[in-house]
Amino acid sequence: MNKQRGFLLFSLALSGLVGLYVVLPFIEYVLASVLLAYALYPLHARLAPHIGPRLSPIALIALTGGVVVLPFVLVSLALVRDLRALAAGESGLRIGEVEASIATYTGREVDIEGLAMLGAEMAFESSFDGITELFGAALQALFGLALVLFLLYYLLKDGACFVSWLKEATPLPPDVTDRLYCRIDATTWAVIVGHIFVAFVQGLAGGIGLLIAGVPSPVFWTAVMVLLALLPLIGAFLVWAPAGVYLLLIGQPYAGLFLLVYGVVVVSMIDNYLRPIVIDSGAQLNPGVILVGVFGGIYSLGFVGLFVGPIALGILGATLSTVTNDYHRL
Repeated sequence: MNKQRGFLLFSLALSGLVGLYVVLPFIEYVLASVLLAYALYPLHARLAPHIGPRLSPIALIALTGGVVVLPFVLVSLALVRDLRALAAGESGLRIGEVEASIATYTGREVDIEGLAMLGAEMAFESSFDGITELFGAALQALFGLALVLFLLYYLLKDGACFVSWLKEATPLPPDVTDRLYCRIDATTWAVIVGHIFVAFVQGLAGGIGLLIAGVPSPVFWTAVMVLLALLPLIGAFLVWAPAGVYLLLIGQPYAGLFLLVYGVVVVSMIDNYLRPIVIDSGAQLNPGVILVGVFGGIYSLGFVGLFVGPIALGILGATLSTVTNDYHRL
């Protein structure tokens, strides 16, 4: 290696480290904008010829904001309302019967309603006590949202040019580059679309079971299940299993047994069969690898890591496959 190449590689490494240092505090927002742009780009490609490449991203951002933000606001308002009712002792749940059943079977008296009211009160008090931290978090969230919208606009508008530049900058033969990028594209699409589709189907199926069994607030708990179902294996279980036990404890054995059996046979089978068909086959990843990617991504990056984690492992798998199949040609 001569001095010119050494200097060029040193400059590349240094600028890369500095760039990473600058982006790292906002990495979750950058990754979120990339994922949104990837999911919305097929719609942009169809819409842009009709209204123009500059208006199309704006229209899609507005549409996405309505589809995503409105349900989130409604669920948040419902959660606050239920917490207030719980703190006032008006949850609508038959807590007294649950306490009596626990005392009958275990011989111990448990004040569930008192503990729940205390927890709700502590949650509200901690929210108001930490108003400064809450205000700071809100400002950071607003800044992050503005950054996501700004990046999303330009990623939709210039995304195709950026991908073409990446392919040209990849120092691999064209056929190897195409196979690598096609594998990454299939993995990314399977993870993003598959996660959302499976979570929606599983949460909706669980909500039907709650409605049939007569669980209070089935619409709210269905929305909660849709969000929790983004976590493989254990997500929706955190709602329908306690609901089934609750029905058993309040003296509704048939409804409780129905919900538990329905959850195992229908809701869990969606996770066991639909998820591998939609996600695992498209991403060409083992379900265990996807599970590790999901929880590792959440631990590292928060909510956006739910998608980034499996995609990162999928890109690693695609790169290893390229090394195995094409290394001898390079």
